[in-house]
Amino acid sequence: MVQPNIIKLVDGEKGNRIKITALHLDGVMRRRLLDLGFVKGAIVEVVRKSPLGDPIAFRVSQTTIALRKEESSKIEGELVSNGE
Repeated sequence: MVQPNIIKLVDGEKGNRIKITALHLDGVMRRRLLDLGFVKGAIVEVVRKSPLGDPIAFRVSQTTIALRKEESSKIEGELVSNGE
């Protein structure tokens, strides 16, 4: 069986598509991200990284959202191919 390629959103490169598997956030930030579409199973695309890597723009549910390293490092997902 092939192990899925699990990475944190912060480690994604421009153009990567990541299927969310876990959110390690609590409280208001967790609720806000869930409301924005960062839910388990959602496909997130890395749209743009700033030169210093903070913040990073992601596309989820037809919306582009910028997250700081602090938040994006607490979201894990499986790297998926562009054909999925």
